[in-house]
Amino acid sequence: MKKMALRLVALVAPMLVSATAFAQGAESNDSDVKMAAYLAAGIGLGLAAFGGALGQGRAAAAALEGIARNPNASDKLFTPMILGLALIESLVIYSLVIGFMLVGK
Repeated sequence: MKKMALRLVALVAPMLVSATAFAQGAESNDSDVKMAAYLAAGIGLGLAAFGGALGQGRAAAAALEGIARNPNASDKLFTPMILGLALIESLVIYSLVIGFMLVGK
């Protein structure tokens, strides 16, 4: 646990400190806002895709393990698994729509 906290601090601290070094004195303009929107859309969609893929993988693994333990329950596990996978994928699609809205501004 201590190693994970140290890694997190080592990752976040330079980002916080270096932000002031690259700060500009002038007020922001339209291109800065567009750049931030593109960056936010890209990072948001990347995180959503990563989380969705991780969730779908775990859901499928759990369903397959349940089917392997009890093959007679495969029809009872299949429908909720497909429904869960569809709901996980819908969250990723929502982030895609939000990304399009950010880029479209």
